[in-house]
Amino acid sequence: MTSTSIPAAVHSYYDRQYNARASVQDVGLALAQYREQSAPVLAWPQRVANQRYGQGATELLDIYPADVPNAPVFVFIHGGYWRALSKEDSACVVPALHAAGVTVVVIDYDLMPAVSMDHIVDQVRKATAWVFHNIAGFGGDPQRIYVSGSSAGGHLAGMLVTGYWHADYQVPSDAVKGAVLLSGLFDLQPLTALLPNTWMQMDEACAMRNSPRFAIPPGDARQGCRILVCCGEYESREFKRQSTDFLQAWNARCLPGDWVETPGTNHFDLVLTLADPASPLCVATLQMLVQCQPAA
Repeated sequence: MTSTSIPAAVHSYYDRQYNARASVQDVGLALAQYREQSAPVLAWPQRVANQRYGQGATELLDIYPADVPNAPVFVFIHGGYWRALSKEDSACVVPALHAAGVTVVVIDYDLMPAVSMDHIVDQVRKATAWVFHNIAGFGGDPQRIYVSGSSAGGHLAGMLVTGYWHADYQVPSDAVKGAVLLSGLFDLQPLTALLPNTWMQMDEACAMRNSPRFAIPPGDARQGCRILVCCGEYESREFKRQSTDFLQAWNARCLPGDWVETPGTNHFDLVLTLADPASPLCVATLQMLVQCQPAA
């Protein structure tokens, strides 16, 4: 379906539903909170900054090694609707996880419209493969890699736990043991007819092959990979539907996954609850990372 075949009123409704910035009064305040809370973490002496995972200018990641050996590894992917923000805006998620004995990796990727969705998905897969092959040198356990992201990052994390990409990147199919998916978009097809496609520039085929919702493997192909899924309480119906539909489809494949309630949150401050060790989201995440043993 093209944008010209959609009635104007329906088109306007869905543009509003997928306009994350319009769901809050002051998006600038939320983005400022990311930077304010990330700034002191970027100055940590133990931070391994700008480790290269590829040859591209932005193919860089930051590593925050745990203080204990063989630590579980949490790979975080920033949001920004694939066209904004950076790893420097996401260091705010590090302290609560690091304090619990987790090695945290925050990755960067190129932004639209300069690059395609296929390009970005390739980058996050390259970064994850780099982590699998190299994180032991930084005290992390390559057998306990978990991925996460918010908004666009939630979609990209979804692309890491679905599909059959692993052989092309020389990692085992169970390289990722689980994921924490925050306000992700898992079916990109609706976006092809809406405002975001002015920078995403996807056709239907691109949207389909980059939709985690349609690439969920059978349970025996991922050996129990577990996901946690959540949305902000005050998000749009479509953002909520995308997350609940993905979780239902995941569970229908006999894969373990749970919904995490995040009361009082919106699309932008949801990620900040991951930085709060007392929040249900952070508690559930740490239970998955620290208490669960790697698959045999």
